[in-house]
Amino acid sequence: MDLTPKAIVKYLDDFIIGQNDAKKAIAIALRNRWRRLKLEGDIREEVLPKNILLIGPTGVGKTEIARRMAKLLKLPFVKVEATKYTEVGFVGRDVESMVRDLVFDAVKIVKEEELKRQEPELEDYICDKIADELVKRLPKGASASLTAQHKAMKEATKTRVKNGEADHLSVEIEISPKTQVEISGLDSLPPEMARLQESLGKMFGQMNAPIKKETSVKEAKELLRQEASDRLLDMEKVRREALRRAEEGGVIFIDEMDKIALPSGAGRSGDPSKEGVQRDLLPIVEGSGVNTKYGAIKTDHVLFIGAGAFHITKPSDLIAELQGRFPLRVEMNSLNEEDLYRILDAPKNSLVKQYVALMRVEGAELKFDDEALRAMAKLAKQANDKTEDIGARRLHAIMEKALEEISFQADENAGKTITITAETIHAKLDWVLDSDDAARYIL
Repeated sequence: MDLTPKAIVKYLDDFIIGQNDAKKAIAIALRNRWRRLKLEGDIREEVLPKNILLIGPTGVGKTEIARRMAKLLKLPFVKVEATKYTEVGFVGRDVESMVRDLVFDAVKIVKEEELKRQEPELEDYICDKIADELVKRLPKGASASLTAQHKAMKEATKTRVKNGEADHLSVEIEISPKTQVEISGLDSLPPEMARLQESLGKMFGQMNAPIKKETSVKEAKELLRQEASDRLLDMEKVRREALRRAEEGGVIFIDEMDKIALPSGAGRSGDPSKEGVQRDLLPIVEGSGVNTKYGAIKTDHVLFIGAGAFHITKPSDLIAELQGRFPLRVEMNSLNEEDLYRILDAPKNSLVKQYVALMRVEGAELKFDDEALRAMAKLAKQANDKTEDIGARRLHAIMEKALEEISFQADENAGKTITITAETIHAKLDWVLDSDDAARYIL
């Protein structure tokens, strides 16, 4: 990932309005990971990631930054919620499972890259196996001339299969059994248990007999793809590369950090999802070894980005040791009316563009006046000020309420152009904001 900080910020600008401080901090942290990999000698090991804590109210873009980073990065990335973990010894997920999730994501990335690189070999294997079934085998002891003709016919058939010219033909194929029965949730289990489950899966998988199935050539290509990838993929190589990438470039985004903090004066809590989780996080964030089913991984160079609203608690309510492991703190701003207005239409695939696309499915053309967008932004800001501030998420409620009837009757508007004006918005929503109860329950 060799994007410059400016390029990363520019990419995030296409999807997230404002929050320049957060974008810059994350862009620099990601670039520093690339810079570190260019270093040589002992200094490379000494350069540790500077973990970031994003602080700001809900709906201002903390989670959206994580989502967009996941799409941008070609590095292992996982987003987790701190509230799903419990202290070691209690029922629930332990914090080490987030590292196992990271390794699983790394394995998935490397497997996809290897399969893409081996696509010619995969296709050749699949087409060869289908051609074998389409061209009847010669009996033993066939003459040299017949063998040569058979070989030429098979090659011609293989070419037709590869070009899609034989997709309509019917073929009976033999599908080898999976060498492993898939067991859901395997990667979140402790490594010892995961390996036991995996061994059982392999044993049961090998007991299955090959399956014969008659299908079209087109479908046969898809059915044989898994078998081909199992045969051609070097999983030991994938495992080593995945562990290296997770260690050197992994990013873990921990959301809802404020929910595991204890408010000032609350005293010691017996809640295993709060202070105990913080203590368990310490060695993971500082740098320690974690066993996974793919092997051990060190977390010294994994970048951790924490996020939380901190409207009831404060970052200083986290235990001191954990605070020290998130040295960079970035405060994200509440959204003003102008921000909300820009969020409606400026980002790629914005709310307005989504609703326009949805109505086009019904054959109706939806248009929004600029004044209508400003009216929605103003009402969203008023609702946030009047009730709970939920940031840009308020726009979803405003938009859905304003377009409720239009969406319900969309099939009757096929071929028509519907223009949403400020009057349309005010007629639908002014009465809601005039009533405190209505505003709380409807918006």
